[in-house]
Parts: sequence; C-alpha cells; structure tokens
Amino acid sequence: MATYPYEVFATVADAKTYYQAAERLNLTPSAVSHSISQLENELGFTLFIRNRNGSELTPNGAQILPLVREILNTERRLHQEVDKINGLLRGTLRMGAFSSASMSWLPTILQNFRQKYPNINVQLIQGSLNDIAERLRQGQLDIGFTALPVDKGLVTYPLINDELFTITPKDFKPKQAQVVTEADLHDKTFILQEADYERAIKTTLDQYKVTQNSLAYTIDDPSIIAMVESGLGLGIMPALTLASFPTYHDKVNVYHFDQEVYRTLVVATPKSHSSAPVVKAMLNEVKTFMQATYPANLLWA
Repeated sequence: MATYPYEVFATVADAKTYYQAAERLNLTPSAVSHSISQLENELGFTLFIRNRNGSELTPNGAQILPLVREILNTERRLHQEVDKINGLLRGTLRMGAFSSASMSWLPTILQNFRQKYPNINVQLIQGSLNDIAERLRQGQLDIGFTALPVDKGLVTYPLINDELFTITPKDFKPKQAQVVTEADLHDKTFILQEADYERAIKTTLDQYKVTQNSLAYTIDDPSIIAMVESGLGLGIMPALTLASFPTYHDKVNVYHFDQEVYRTLVVATPKSHSSAPVVKAMLNEVKTFMQATYPANLLWA
C-alpha cells in the first residue's frame, strides 16, 4: 500500500476537518475524501466520523494512528539518509517551541540554520510546554523545546535551569525585603496562563501552599503583567519569559523566592527520530547557540 493515503489520514487527524487537511496538503476536499474512502476500503473499517464540528477519529482510527505516524516518520528518515549518502542534506524538520523560546532563541537559531542548510524546510509549531512534550511523544514533532519531566520515549538534552520569580504590583513589599516567603503569599491570588499550571509552576505553588482556589487565569504573558500591575493578583514568571518583556520593571516588582525554584529546560526528540540527519543538524545548531548564549550556565555537556 502506498504511503500517501497514510499522509492524508494523519493530516486529517491533526487538522480535525477535511477542508483544513486539504489546505495543508494543497488538495481539494473531495480529493482528501476520496483518499480516505480508498484507505477505509483497503483497511476494512471506518477511520473518521464526520459531524458539524469536523472529523473525529473512530476507535479503530485512533488505534492505528500511532503506527501510521511511525511508518511516515520512517519513510522521512529513509529519504534523509539517502540524501545524506548522496552528499545532500534536505527534507522537512518539524520543530516545536514554547513562546519565550520562540521569542528569545529561535530567531538566531533558525537564521543560522537556514544559512547552512537552505534545502531543509523547518515547520515551526508553538505551544505550551505540555503541548510540545505530548506532540513529541506522539511523533508529531521531530524536535522541540520543553521542560522536564518528559516521557521516557524521548531523548533529552538539558539546556538551562530557568529560575522562577514572583511578580507583584509596585506597592507590594515582602516581609524580608528581597525575597518572598510562604507568609507573603498567604491568601494571595495568583494570575497564570492555565496551560502553565503544570510542571515547575504547579510544584512551586504547591510548595508555598497556594491552593487552586487562589488561582485566576488569563490568555498570555502580557495579560498577566497587566493584571498584576493593576493590583488584581500576583504572578509567577520564569527568567526567560521576563527577558522577553524588557520594560517589565516599569510595571511590576520582581522577587526571588526564599527557596531556589526553577524549571529545567531541554531540547528533546523522539528516540526513533534522534538519528535522523536533519535532527542531528538542528541539535548541533541549538547546542552552538546555547554555548554562545549561556557559556557559564549551560547544562548540556
């Protein structure tokens, strides 16, 4: 069976509609529908249930999707290896990053990478730390920036320990002047992005006995700063995120916690993708950039 119907199937599964899948594949919706129908006939069962909200995988479709992704990824790595043997390095690299990595790191990394490898097309997806880690686990991405812990099926390269800070309104003063303690945070409301209430931030809030009842949510980092500035609550932000907003000192105060808290940022790739030539090329570019940017603090040996 040719792999192109698999590509159509996986794209519909990601896009959730035949129309959006057709746009991504540069096909007509009828061509996508025809390809899915042919594949269903060959497999002997239905792959999608179509309704007003789009196309939902059937249980059988969901069961075979990871295997289909594995076939497609293997074919991509085969083509890359053949190109490498022939003295070429080309193909497509699917890369994921959270917002502050996209803002602070990727412009330089991608610019340098494109100069060295003009025949590699980089497809960039931005999402939360959890979203990037899950996409890597499912094989939807070849490489991505996220934070520990991650699935054991991923190969990780540690980058930096990114310290977490409390941000407060300008009139807030902690009892110990330079750091915030559990007493300072008692009965305070914290404003977060809902996707951030996981991993290091959740661990920190639990450590300082901040309950979920004390949390309020907003849509993005600038909104958090604006709400904290207005006195609606406190926030927690990593150093890398704060570096993306150079004027934040004019709007809010920033304090260390009285205990060291941080998230460990990593670049990761599925084990099955780690030997692909384009992945190795990007890993080398990331390491070169990080060595220049964090010569004293880089965790990647």
